[in-house]
Amino acid sequence: MLADIISQVDSFVWGPVMLVLLVGTGIVLTIRCNFLTWRNLPWALKKTLSKEARTKSRGTGDVSPFSALTTALAATIGTGNIVGVATAMVSGGAGALVWMWISACFGLTSKFSECMLAIKYREVNEKGEMSGGPMYTMKKGLKNKKLGAVLGWLFALFAVIASFGIGNMTQSNSIATSIHSTFGISETLVGVVLTVLALLIIIGGIKTISKVSSVVVPVMAIFYVICGVIIIIGNISNVPAGIVMIFKMAFSVKAVGGALCGNIVASMMNAARYGVARGVFSNEAGMGSAAITAAAATTDNPVRQGYINMTGTFWDTIVVCTITGLAIASSGMLGQIDPATGEMYVGSALTIAAFSTVLGKIGGYLVTIGIALFAFSTILGWEYHGEKAFEYLFGTHKYNMVYRIVFSLIVFVGATQTLDIVWNFSDIANALMAIPNLICMLLMSGEIAKDVKEFQKVIEAEKAAEKARK
Repeated sequence: MLADIISQVDSFVWGPVMLVLLVGTGIVLTIRCNFLTWRNLPWALKKTLSKEARTKSRGTGDVSPFSALTTALAATIGTGNIVGVATAMVSGGAGALVWMWISACFGLTSKFSECMLAIKYREVNEKGEMSGGPMYTMKKGLKNKKLGAVLGWLFALFAVIASFGIGNMTQSNSIATSIHSTFGISETLVGVVLTVLALLIIIGGIKTISKVSSVVVPVMAIFYVICGVIIIIGNISNVPAGIVMIFKMAFSVKAVGGALCGNIVASMMNAARYGVARGVFSNEAGMGSAAITAAAATTDNPVRQGYINMTGTFWDTIVVCTITGLAIASSGMLGQIDPATGEMYVGSALTIAAFSTVLGKIGGYLVTIGIALFAFSTILGWEYHGEKAFEYLFGTHKYNMVYRIVFSLIVFVGATQTLDIVWNFSDIANALMAIPNLICMLLMSGEIAKDVKEFQKVIEAEKAAEKARK
């Protein structure tokens, strides 16, 4: 009974209204910013990969701009990129991938806005560490202080709940089940190892988490992209048909199938619904979570770091999700029946089947290792999100160590139990985090646009100086 109610609430909060609100906010912000976030994406990518981004030479903060981005990416590049893409393509057809790209394009501006505001309104706590995120933006930035205080408190509460569910238990469960099914290692043993590793890293706080993330995230993303490219090249003869099928299914009003779709038939509405939902779930643009980590960055201008953090949506959805989607579309495994279960391939099983078409058994191992690395880094990134929200609720950093220890121990619970109620409940909390954040960004859209246009002079000056040096 309770499970049914929670499941229905989950379907409602992630329904059309929520998806329209998420993408709609991105559209409004992109137009108000005069499309500067799109026009400056090449500049932002260049800055992200520069040597300067790895130093703390410009301004104040706890970690380097690159570390702030990789810690935020650690929380977003997760099972959504492997399992979520596969789920979207089964439920919404191959065209779901196009809608993932569309939502990511507008998600760029949402991600930029929430991160920029978080740095602008961050505070320094008693320990001398940065504390920021949408809850501080709401409290300090909104003109109506009462509304700001209520929205900030609600955001922080939902963020703490989501950190234990979506950021912890669902991730450790994915790791334990995939390792168990691929390598036959017991879930309990995996749970113990994960808990110990999490404790060792999390106890050190943001500096240790960011050190681990700035190494693990780029390495695992490059590793996964290379493997995915090998699959696409291995099935290169199917790639043109795969791309045609992706676009045909994305914009077809009537339900259509395709030669590479097996038993799957889907329409544009379905493709849009699942593509947008999984895209948002994967890159978390508009959720406000990445903004909490962005607030720890060393920077001289909130807009500069906003641009660097914005590239997270590009790396996550345009790069990593696309690789998974093309690997699946060109493999011919979409809509096929798994002989072991007699049912259609779904989730990680579909991605494993796609990778196995070229690499055989090794493909399965690589996807499992990918899931384990992606999901573990998500646990680390979300710990910091949850900790800062927890600190905000209590108004002090004194209980942070309690949160860190409890969070690490919950990893074991997630690895050894499958609790659908917990999954759905944390999914709801994740959606509810987004609502105060989106309201806040829409109310402050004028301020966001003004700051972006002012900073454009700095970008132009930097580009001119670079040209002169050449």
